[in-house]
Amino acid sequence: MTFTATRYNLNDVMAELGGLELITDPVQISKLSQDYYTYSPTLVEALSGKRGELVVRATSEAEVLRVAQVCVKHQVPLTVRGAGTGNYGQCVPLEGGIILDLSGMQTIKWIKPGIVCVEPGVKLAAIDKQARETGWEIRMAPSTYRKATIGGFIGGGSGGVGSVTYGLLGDRGNILALRVVTMEDEPRVVELRGDDVYQVAHAWGTNGIITELEIPLGPAYAWAEAIVEFPDFMTSARFGQALSDSDGIIKKMVCVCADPIPNYFAALKSHISPGSHVALVLVAECCLEPFAELVKEFSGTVCYQKSAQEASKGITLVEYSWNHTTLHARSVDPTLTYLQTIFPDDKELKVVEHLYHHFGDEVMMHLEFLRMGGSARPAGLQIVRYTTPERLREIMTYHDDHNALIFNPHTYILEEGGRKTVDYKHLRFKEMMDPHGLLNPGKMRAWLERQNH
Repeated sequence: MTFTATRYNLNDVMAELGGLELITDPVQISKLSQDYYTYSPTLVEALSGKRGELVVRATSEAEVLRVAQVCVKHQVPLTVRGAGTGNYGQCVPLEGGIILDLSGMQTIKWIKPGIVCVEPGVKLAAIDKQARETGWEIRMAPSTYRKATIGGFIGGGSGGVGSVTYGLLGDRGNILALRVVTMEDEPRVVELRGDDVYQVAHAWGTNGIITELEIPLGPAYAWAEAIVEFPDFMTSARFGQALSDSDGIIKKMVCVCADPIPNYFAALKSHISPGSHVALVLVAECCLEPFAELVKEFSGTVCYQKSAQEASKGITLVEYSWNHTTLHARSVDPTLTYLQTIFPDDKELKVVEHLYHHFGDEVMMHLEFLRMGGSARPAGLQIVRYTTPERLREIMTYHDDHNALIFNPHTYILEEGGRKTVDYKHLRFKEMMDPHGLLNPGKMRAWLERQNH
């Protein structure tokens, strides 16, 4: 295990943090230095053994300000974490230092029609539960919504269940305001509203520490669950596209999985005919009749259906969608990995069809439909039979060359994953918020390049 040269005395740092909850147990520190980067064999190689030297559990903004002040004074690297459900090592400390765990900041401050104000450690399921009592619900959530915190989702996520209606987190209107603590010589609290929130959203805690969020809500519906099976993959994909395009049918999730993926769904397998390709969907109960007509039009078979009340108990289909699909597959075969892809906006799904036939079982097709630029299209979370790093790169290059844009889940560098380009506006913002480069160091290419010049 190697850190960059330690420039500070950990005992002095701990003395100045007296009164806060400090975790020094090495087993706990190792655990809280990780997320689900193990989905990627490349990241396992790059990140194994990276850990912090101390975990601080903050329970208020005042405590966060205190931690920031001490870190700046002693020049200690600081990595923020929520529940650690991310997949690219977003919360893995590359240079040791302090892990700041915000999962204890769990206050829901207020709920108004269409808006909620919360602290970053609140679990998404808890926000949903309280919001639904007022007739509203979270617009979108990852498949890890039971465990994931809202701060982690905004800081490290991009979309999820609900994106088929509301688009991605990066779409204007899906985050309303953030309160953020800076890492300046005198740390302060900055309130970001409007487009300014996107300087911190999906920046993996490199540009400030989120201490409060205002997010919009959507009207709450009674969500029925269904699995529709098809004998042919492209029919299942076209059904997914048609359902996503059906503006009159209110839906929350349209997840399409090619055979053999359903074989990995232990608790659902008995409902699905062998060799079938499936669509896992959440549809408002008030729309089940038109939904049934669409299923009929595509000659699909509903092989599993639950009312909203039944779906609220036990297994939920949400936990077989998005990256939970990968989780179930890897629990059967840990050598599997995955891709993240945005397919072109093409209602005929020609690129999906080409790649499905080109790779066959080596890249098992898993589509999640979402809205982008006002139009529904598929994103891919394909499951890959991993052989070598070279082959994985070849597969990703082939996708990019065929207009299926890869958001590389096998890198811990911010710009190489989702952002794709070095954003100098983003860099200027970091220079203002974190002039010493102490927040989650080593993850932002623009900052690393600036240091090397």
